[in-house]
Amino acid sequence: MRLAWLLIVALGVPALLSAEHRLLHVSYDPTRELYREINDLFLADQLRKGVIVRIDQSHGGSGKQARSVIEGLDADVVSLALGYDIDEIAARSGLLSKNWRDALPYNAAPFFSTIVFVVRAGNPKGIKDWPDLLKEGVKVITPNPKTSGGARWNYLAAWIYGRSIGNGDDSGREFVSKLFSQVPLLDAGARAATTTFAQRGIGDVLISWESEALLILDLLAAERFEVVVPAVSILAETPVAVIDKVAEKKGNREVARSYLEFLYTVEAQRIAAKHHFRPRNPQVAAECAKVFPLVEMRTVEEEFGSWAEAHRTHFEEGGVFDQLFEG
Repeated sequence: MRLAWLLIVALGVPALLSAEHRLLHVSYDPTRELYREINDLFLADQLRKGVIVRIDQSHGGSGKQARSVIEGLDADVVSLALGYDIDEIAARSGLLSKNWRDALPYNAAPFFSTIVFVVRAGNPKGIKDWPDLLKEGVKVITPNPKTSGGARWNYLAAWIYGRSIGNGDDSGREFVSKLFSQVPLLDAGARAATTTFAQRGIGDVLISWESEALLILDLLAAERFEVVVPAVSILAETPVAVIDKVAEKKGNREVARSYLEFLYTVEAQRIAAKHHFRPRNPQVAAECAKVFPLVEMRTVEEEFGSWAEAHRTHFEEGGVFDQLFEG
């Protein structure tokens, strides 16, 4: 509360303020730094309007985070690695509408990313595109698709490439099977996989969100790593939603909605771009057009029909991933 009063003095906020709103934002692994900065900006914006807000963040593998909300974690808002996880919350808990994507622009995905590779300085294994991941002796780091949304994007991007070079799903299956035979361990989430590769020094190449890959260059010595962008990747949308019944019960529904709408403002979009997420706002996208390399991005809908279909085929118990991993 002391911080709020210091901000009141600094910002010249009227003395009459509303009661404090405390939001729980449940998010996926690689968004800690992004939301730390966005939250500060949003809290200051609300305080100028006479509203005191506190935001508690929870981070982890996207699938695990979704299950926590389904099992009773009182999230006011979620931002998860894939729409399927929010669909699961809606279907299994009834805490929000199944049409949650219609509540905000761009299918409720205020920014997006794609899948790239991180290699060690000098690219000693000569990794230039997907086929190079199958070279003899190359150790590939990617998290577990059973618990990590980022890992599912990695898996599907690899499947898309494999499918494109042969006989449809047969070649997709063959490529992904060979790829996972090169993976020495499966971390639970994308940030854990980053730690395994960048700090523990395990593996020759990390398959990663573009945002997480560029963060490695920012936070760790850039001269130690390089980012390789494949010729074909996937449009990785990371949606957000208000958990309506929880937010309403806690008296937070209006401020929770304002929080997610704030993600589309020019200020928040610039912060997203700063943290290497590709912005939706046309003005901000134009400002950073030279920052993000052009890459052909396929969509889940184009390649798999929907996230529900992709999940049912590949990630449910006994699905293709289980068949390959157990094999």
